[in-house]
Amino acid sequence: MKTSEEYIESLRKLNPTVYIKGNLVESVPDEPLLRPGINAISLTYDYALKPEYRDIMIATSHITGKEVSRLLHINTSKDDLLKKLEMTRLLCRTAGCAQRYLTHDALNSLYETTHKIDNELNTQYHPRLLDYLQHVQEKDLTTCIAMTDAKGNRSKRPHEQQDPDLYLRIVGKNSKGIVVRGVKAIVTGAPYTHEIIVLPTRAMTENDKDYAVSFAIPIDAKGVEMVSRQAGRPEDSGAELTSRYGQATAMILFDDVFVPWERVFLAGERPYAGSLTEAFATHHRLSCIGCRAGLGDMIIGATATMADYNGLDPQKVGHIREKIAELIKFVESFYACGVASSVFGKETPAGNFSPDPVYANIGKLLQGLHIYDMFKIAHETSGGILVTSPYPEDMEVPSLKERLSRYLKAREDIPADHRLKIARLLEDITASYQGGWYSVISIHGGGSPEAERMEIMRKYDLDERRSLVEKITGIRKTD
Repeated sequence: MKTSEEYIESLRKLNPTVYIKGNLVESVPDEPLLRPGINAISLTYDYALKPEYRDIMIATSHITGKEVSRLLHINTSKDDLLKKLEMTRLLCRTAGCAQRYLTHDALNSLYETTHKIDNELNTQYHPRLLDYLQHVQEKDLTTCIAMTDAKGNRSKRPHEQQDPDLYLRIVGKNSKGIVVRGVKAIVTGAPYTHEIIVLPTRAMTENDKDYAVSFAIPIDAKGVEMVSRQAGRPEDSGAELTSRYGQATAMILFDDVFVPWERVFLAGERPYAGSLTEAFATHHRLSCIGCRAGLGDMIIGATATMADYNGLDPQKVGHIREKIAELIKFVESFYACGVASSVFGKETPAGNFSPDPVYANIGKLLQGLHIYDMFKIAHETSGGILVTSPYPEDMEVPSLKERLSRYLKAREDIPADHRLKIARLLEDITASYQGGWYSVISIHGGGSPEAERMEIMRKYDLDERRSLVEKITGIRKTD
């Protein structure tokens, strides 16, 4: 497995076309605006080599028998699902969003879906996926997942759009492979990954079959261009977390990109586009639960510390205790859904284990909706200093330093700079540009609340609950 240094060095061997703020990035690993994102991915490599995290971070590949990063592992038991959840929380309570778990979710969803397609259509997608899986495991790669299309007019299907390239589609096939054109609109961490895994974004009709496509290509494949956001708040002295760890998202433009058949996992078999989308959503929503629980750990810790530094003991002051307990309730309730989703996960016909979709979607729905409640508690408990404190540079001005340190102290035994660091951390993750980003990504990343409600209703056994009432009341449903 790679060290973080080897991961960064491996990026130097790639030459993706990336634009940020109108400028072409000359070297991804040397671009300051991407450094927090690279640091976040680097953490996944560092933690895999730490003995204390070995049980969570490392797994044994069922195809090679070798030790691999759990982020590249196919779940072969319910215990794997639980450890994946724990791993995600562990990484994200330091990095905010570790991003690389998306690779795990895509590989597992492709594993079960390609097996299903081959069994029903006698195709050869699953062996290709196994070869690709061995490739990413042996080289310890990080992939981005290009799933969300631009979508255009939301009331129209892909083939009905005025511009046919608003969804990524197949525009050519030959004996060597396929050619694709279009856009993927929200791709996490794309600039600083090794490869792109493309997945469909929705179920397709027969007229949409050219949009039913999945494949993997190098990040610097010919015809691929990216327009990226910066990662976090790089070089911002007041950003306690996101100046170090952040996440970039990119639009990826595909201009007649060739993909060899050995890297194609779906090519026009439109009934399986929905199956693949649904499989990925289930795996990924479990990851989202772990990720936001990690962020929640930060918010709980910082909010309790800030109250304490203000002179209000969270264990003794009633209204503070109530708010912290509420914050804990939000975080641990959606995390508990993740645990339940893992415990009640089931083995697929392909042999991998998939989370229970009802609990995964309930947990994702709770974390998305309650992120605003979590922020509110942090703001109400901590006070206006979150957004009004001086910049670190102001605290170093000789004529101001002593007076500001006196005036910004609350508890007599806590230095002002300690209190300010906690305030800046809470501002960073709840009230800054990055705080707004966390709120939007929590509610929409991995699927919107409406998508989660729909999936809950599809997968929940409502008929069984109705039959229970029929037994109690003696009322029978009429034919």
